[in-house]
Amino acid sequence: MTRSSAPCFSRGSVTAETVAVLPALVAVLAAGLWAVAAVEARLECADAARAGARAASRGESLDRVRSGVLAAAPAGARAEVVRDGERVRVEVSVGVRPRWGASLPEVVVRSTAVSVVEPGAGLPGGPGAGPGAPAAGPDGGRRDDVVER
Repeated sequence: MTRSSAPCFSRGSVTAETVAVLPALVAVLAAGLWAVAAVEARLECADAARAGARAASRGESLDRVRSGVLAAAPAGARAEVVRDGERVRVEVSVGVRPRWGASLPEVVVRSTAVSVVEPGAGLPGGPGAGPGAPAAGPDGGRRDDVVER
């Protein structure tokens, strides 16, 4: 076998192409990880908002609901709990910033849950009154003959 005396121009081109493409691959990977973190935070906000709406609809105090929501939400979250008439609305929001890029802007994710207030919620003996308290009747009034267990 003899070697050709013609110059080989493709020698080392794979290495050069890899060096050129590697930063783009790292950027795509970083963006993907940031998106996964945002989705995770969004799911945690949704779970916290749902739990808060359920608790508020049972007649829990708004301060207690808010503290429970913040305990279940991601760190640094903000919670808004509003009870207006027959509905309760809980909104949870948090800013997500990648751990590796403190100078990058944060993406704000939020979730809202709405629930109907249960009849008698918040009244003495209502669903939020606790175990052993007299239960509320169908009209929301107090009934001493029924005890919740």
